Amino acid sequence: MNASHLARSTVRQLIENGVSDFVLSPGSRNAPLSLALVQAEKKGLINLHTRIDERGAAFYALGISKASKKYVALVCTSGTAVANYHPAALEAYHSATDLIFLTADRPARLRKTGANQTTLQNGVLAPLHTTDTADIVDCSSLLVGGPIHLNLQFDEPLLDQEEVDWLNGVTLRHSEKSVKNRETLIAKPRSVIVIGHDAAGFEKGFIRDAILKSRIPVIAEDPLSFGSSIPHAALFLAVSSIRESLKADQVIVIGRTTLSRSINAFVSQTAEIVVIDPRIETIDTQRDATKIFFDLPEIKAPEIDEKWNEIWELAGQNAEAAISLDWSEQFFAREISKILPDGSALFIGSSRPVRDIEAFAAPREGLTVFANRGLAGIDGNISTAFGISTQFERTFSILGDLTFLHDLSALANTLTNSHTVFIVDNNGGGIFSTLPQAGSDGFEKIFGTPHHLNVESIISGFGFSVEKVKSVSDLQRSVFKNGLHFVVVEVPDREENARALKKLHHNVASAVRIGSNFA
Repeated sequence: MNASHLARSTVRQLIENGVSDFVLSPGSRNAPLSLALVQAEKKGLINLHTRIDERGAAFYALGISKASKKYVALVCTSGTAVANYHPAALEAYHSATDLIFLTADRPARLRKTGANQTTLQNGVLAPLHTTDTADIVDCSSLLVGGPIHLNLQFDEPLLDQEEVDWLNGVTLRHSEKSVKNRETLIAKPRSVIVIGHDAAGFEKGFIRDAILKSRIPVIAEDPLSFGSSIPHAALFLAVSSIRESLKADQVIVIGRTTLSRSINAFVSQTAEIVVIDPRIETIDTQRDATKIFFDLPEIKAPEIDEKWNEIWELAGQNAEAAISLDWSEQFFAREISKILPDGSALFIGSSRPVRDIEAFAAPREGLTVFANRGLAGIDGNISTAFGISTQFERTFSILGDLTFLHDLSALANTLTNSHTVFIVDNNGGGIFSTLPQAGSDGFEKIFGTPHHLNVESIISGFGFSVEKVKSVSDLQRSVFKNGLHFVVVEVPDREENARALKKLHHNVASAVRIGSNFA
């Protein structure tokens, strides 16, 4: 198969199947695809994004797909370039995000011969299935939801000088989505709904409508999308006696609960666990539950226990009243959650920030919230946030300092939309000071990992606007700056923060236990 013909056919098919964003990393073996994409961009058919680092490129595409809810294609050359896609491929697989990993390869006959830049690319992005071919394939049959890997074997000559209007007559194919009859879930009088941060991929507005009608108490890992959720449940459910007092007859889990041990402990003590998540059908096939739904059912609560609802509401009110914070990581999470403007997007980095938002933010709505909860890695977080920002006029990100440093190469790329990146700088891995390994022998070297870097200077070195904040007034001013702007949030040291957290947990638990008259 002529390399240019194979590349053009593949790109045309993807365009006709609705793929409009392509993220390209430059190389030689993928030249046929690169040239085809330039021609498609000139025709106004696609948005072409160039990123030199394949790992960052893949997370950037992940962000675009998360925000646009459409397939996004990645294009790279052969060899180690493909392997750099693997972290984002795993995140996409476990979060069922629509990515097309379009990798260029040498012909199969060159494998295991010592040929330059030739390795076994078939299966390198496992658990993704690889379609490994030197011929044209029907792309529409592959785009059935979730990430795919299409490995194209290009033989030389790679370039075709023939002038062909191969994009003439391109038309978008419109696939009709079948409307399924929704199943019905009858809730018990003393039920609780628990919503994982990614909400199983369902539209959060759709979930909000379903839960409001049911009037069942709701615990949300993402309180910034569910204004009616019980505030600070992750804090007060950490106490076993409170969990026992609030033990439900049925817990309805939407998605995965990945943030709090306390929430998982609350769920696991329940006799009847209903799980709603389409990934159980293909990805989390060993997940256990009393009953499983692959789609969001209509939730009905015909015999709701009003007293049960009042108990939960009171627990949330008592927890809210008990939270008193000085300037800290948790104070920042609480305050920034209040002041971000409606209509903007928010990406929350893995590790400590996403947990602080869950535990300390007051429930609200008006934001479109994202996080990489498929595998919850700290890699590629800046790139993911940058990808998300292409779909919004105003974007905010909250990252830890190690998460920021891990994806520093993303700053080699420019953005056009307004995006403010908050970096919580506690000089290392703050989350470990709150985990059982805190204080262990060699803790600072193997867990705390202080970097002793001036984060402001690093950002300035890339030519970007940056400021440091250490008060609420500073924070409020920083939110409304335009362009790409970085804000370094100066907070107390990690050990001091861990001590304050422990005290706060105790205060909240006491307030809930006493205020709700729990044993």
